[in-house]
Amino acid sequence: MSDQIRSSILRHLRYTVGADADTATALEWRTALSLALRDLAMDPWAEATRITTDEDRKRVYYLSMEFLTGRLIEDAAINLGVRDEVERSLAELDVSFADLVAREPDPALGNGGLGRLAACYLESMATLQLPAFGYGLRYERGLFRQSFDEGRQVEHADEWLGDGSPWSLAKPSDTHRVFFGGSLEGETWTPESSIVAGAFDTPVAGYGGRWVNTLRLWAASADPDLIDLGRFNAGDFFGAADAETWAKTLSRVLYPADETELGKRLRLSQEYFLTSASVQDLLARYTSRHTDLERLPEFVAIQMNDTHPAIAGPELIRLLIDEHGFSFDRAADVATDVLGYTNHTLLPEALEHWSVELMGSLLPRHLQIIEKLDARIHATYGPAADGVHLIDHGQVRMGDLAAWTSHRVNGVSALHSELVRTDLFSALDELEPERIVNVTNGITPRRWLKLANPALAQLITDTLGEGWETDLERLRGLEQYADDPAFLDAFGHTKHEAKQRFIGWARDEHAIDVPQDALYDVQIKRIHEYKRQLLNILWTIARYQQIKQDPGAGWVPRVKIFGGKAAPSYAVAKDIIRLINDVASVVNADPDTRDLLRVIYPPNYNVTMAEKLIPAADLSEQISTAGMEASGTGNMKFALNGALTIGTLDGANVEIRDEVGHDNFFLFGLTTEEVAERRTKKNHARTAIEKSPVLRGVLDAIAAGAFSPNEPGRYGGILDLVWNSDWFLVASDFDAYDSAQQVVDLTYRDPRQWQRKAVLNIARMGFFSSDRAIREYMSEIWNVGPAR
Repeated sequence: MSDQIRSSILRHLRYTVGADADTATALEWRTALSLALRDLAMDPWAEATRITTDEDRKRVYYLSMEFLTGRLIEDAAINLGVRDEVERSLAELDVSFADLVAREPDPALGNGGLGRLAACYLESMATLQLPAFGYGLRYERGLFRQSFDEGRQVEHADEWLGDGSPWSLAKPSDTHRVFFGGSLEGETWTPESSIVAGAFDTPVAGYGGRWVNTLRLWAASADPDLIDLGRFNAGDFFGAADAETWAKTLSRVLYPADETELGKRLRLSQEYFLTSASVQDLLARYTSRHTDLERLPEFVAIQMNDTHPAIAGPELIRLLIDEHGFSFDRAADVATDVLGYTNHTLLPEALEHWSVELMGSLLPRHLQIIEKLDARIHATYGPAADGVHLIDHGQVRMGDLAAWTSHRVNGVSALHSELVRTDLFSALDELEPERIVNVTNGITPRRWLKLANPALAQLITDTLGEGWETDLERLRGLEQYADDPAFLDAFGHTKHEAKQRFIGWARDEHAIDVPQDALYDVQIKRIHEYKRQLLNILWTIARYQQIKQDPGAGWVPRVKIFGGKAAPSYAVAKDIIRLINDVASVVNADPDTRDLLRVIYPPNYNVTMAEKLIPAADLSEQISTAGMEASGTGNMKFALNGALTIGTLDGANVEIRDEVGHDNFFLFGLTTEEVAERRTKKNHARTAIEKSPVLRGVLDAIAAGAFSPNEPGRYGGILDLVWNSDWFLVASDFDAYDSAQQVVDLTYRDPRQWQRKAVLNIARMGFFSSDRAIREYMSEIWNVGPAR
C-alpha cells in the first residue's frame, strides 16, 4: 500500500499539479497528497452510489447552513485506514506529513457546535453505511478570521479557498435555478430573477473506508440568461454586472449581519437558495428512477438542522403542486412525512422571524403556501389550535413553520427536548403528543479521540484492543483500571504529551508562552452571555485578587484558557472578549501571580485549535445558565479526553453527569426551575452582589479601571448589566461557582484521585458517540436501515 500511495502522490504532483519532486513547494505536495487520498475514496464512493441506486435504497438528506469539517487530510487518512502508510510514504520522499497537515486550511463554514455536529453526523452516517447526502453552501469566505487589537476582536475575511480546494469535485451536470421575487396571479408565480446553484461534492469516508457519502455544497452564480449584454456593450459595465454581483453575494459570507433590511434580505435569500437547490436536486434524483411522487417518503428523508432550512416545507409543497400537479393537502401530507426538524435552541432570536413584507417580496408563492398551512392547522384542530400561529404580528415564525411541517421534531438533550415540549412548541405537543422526541447529540470518536489524542487512543487500544472506534461502549472496560497505578501513570503521560503539543502549537502559531505544570482550565465556545464567559473571567479576577493578598497560601497553579468568537454585531459579547484580554494583560505581567495564574486567549478558535486544546485540558467549563444550552458537544469532547467538568444542570451536562457519576462532576448553580423563579425577584442581581463580598470586590476593581487604567469607564455597560438586569444570573451563581472551584482545587491536589475521576469519565462516555445518535435518528425519525 505504501508503494501505491507514494506512486499516486508523485503522479498527481507531476501530472495534476505540474510540479517536480525536487522543487515542489509545500502547497504542491499538500495538493498532491489530498488528491491521492481522494483517489482512495473514489471506488468506495462510486460503490456506495451503485449499491444505493441498484437496490433502490432510501436516502437521508441533511440540510444545514453550517458544516465545520475541520482539516480533511489526516481525518480521511485515518478513516481510509492508511494514515501510517501515508506518513511513511512521505517520509521516503523527505516530506513531513505533520507539516502538510498543519498547512491545510481549516474551512470556517460554520459558527460553532451546530456545524461541527453536522460534520460528525455525516461521518457517522458513512461509518454506519447509511446512504446520505449533506447539503450546505460553499461560502467563499465563511465565518470571519479573528484577531485582537488592544484586546478588541477584529474580523477579517477567511480565505479558505485561496489555495484551491482539492477535495471537492465540481458537478456541472447537477446545476439548478433558484427563483426570487416577482408576482402572483392566483397560484401562478412569475419570478423576477433567478440564480444558478452549482454543485461541488466532497467525499465523506466512514471509518474503515467501506462506505463514502457526499457533502454537496452549493455555489451561487448569475443566470447567464439574465446578464445584460446590451448594457455592457453600451458602456454600462458595472450596471450590467448587477445580477452577477448579487448572485455571488449569496455564497460569499456565512451569516451576514442582518440588522438592516438588505442584510435580512440576503440572509433569507441564502437560506432559500440552499433549500431550493437541495430539494430540487433530491427530487431530480428521485424522479430519475421513480414516477410516483406519492411514494417519496419511502425513499427520501430530509432533516433540517436547526431553523435555517425551515423553508424546505413550503418549497417541497410548491414543487409538488406547481410542477407535479399535486393538490395542496396531498402535497402538505407528503412533505410532512418526508421532513424532520432538529431544534437546537430556545433563544427567540435564533428561531428566526421574517416580516411578511420581506417574505412576500422575495418569495411570494411561499408566503401564500405558509398562509394556507396556517389555515389548514386551524381547520384541522379547531379551537385547540388557537395558540398556533405560523404568521403572527406581521412576522413569519420559522421555528413554528419547521415544527408544523415535520413528522418528527427533536431536541438535542433530554432536558432540552422536555423544554421544547413544554415551553417552545407546547401546542404541537398537546395536539400531536408523539411528534416531539429526543435525540441527544453525539461526537465522532474517530476525530475527537483517535485523531486529536493519538497517545490516549493508543493507550486505549493497548488496554482494550481494537474496535472501540466503532463501539464506544467498549470504553467501559477501562473502569477496572481506574485504580491501577500503572495505568494511571500511563494516562498521566498521555495528558502530559497532550499539554506539550498544545504548548508547542501556542508558541509556534501565536507566540504565546503556556506553562506546563498547572491545571488547564478551559472554556472554548461561541461568546454569548448565556454561555457565561463573563462568570468565568469575573471568578478569574477574584482568584487574582486572592493570590495578591496571600501568595503563599498554597494555590493550585492554573492556566485559564479561553477560545471563541463573538458575532460582529454583538456588542456585549465583544466587550466580554476585551475584558478577558485586559485581565490577561494585567495578570500575566504581574510577577506576584504569573506563576500561579495565567490567562490565555488564542485568537481564531476553530476545529484545529480544539484538536490541540481539548486533549490538554484538565477542567472543562460548561457553565451556561440552566435551561439555555440545548445540549453542547464540547462537553462531550472534553470528557472523552479525560477532562473533568465543572458545570450547571444544563443541556447534555445533565446526562453526562448521570453517565460518569455525580462524584466525577463538579456541579454548581441554579436549576432551570430556580432560574425562572429567581428572574421574578426584584433586584435579584443587586441582592446577590451585596451578599458576596468576593464578587463585590471584583466589580469594584473593574469599575475603578484596574484592568483598563487608561479608560476606567470602559466596562460600564457590563457592570450595569451585572448590577441591574443580570438576565443570565451571573451574580446569583457566582458564590456557588466559587465554592465548586474550591472543590476543584482540593481534588487536583491529589493526583491519583483526579486521574481516577478522569479515567472514569473516559470509560463512561460511550453513550455520547455520534454513531449512537445516528442510529436513533435512523429508527425514530428516518425509518431507514444501513445499506450493508
